[in-house]
Amino acid sequence: MKNNKYFWENIQKLIDESKIVIDRPKGSKHPKFPKTYVYPLDYGYLTKTTSMDDDGIDCFCGSLTNKIVVGILCTIDIMKKDSEIKILIDCTKNEINTVYEHLNKFDFFRAILLEKED
Repeated sequence: MKNNKYFWENIQKLIDESKIVIDRPKGSKHPKFPKTYVYPLDYGYLTKTTSMDDDGIDCFCGSLTNKIVVGILCTIDIMKKDSEIKILIDCTKNEINTVYEHLNKFDFFRAILLEKED
């Protein structure tokens, strides 16, 4: 798979020019699925951006503190009949794997992972 450095530079620019708003902290429950979905990392969105649902682009934020993109998850939701990206920011390798596994545990929701190459 090709990994375009300009793609990653553009995502980083979005992060640099936006504020990260964490509206679902690590350990919080999903509002629609509180019994089955607990956020494994801080989850939020980038201000001044727009995704397919007309809200800001979603992001998971890990334990590092550099405000650096490390990858994206491309998701497909059969229930909502939509797809989105979720940017991974400041995640360790273990945190990337945790989010990936977490998003792929539901039959109606799947994700693929694209990691930024160094």
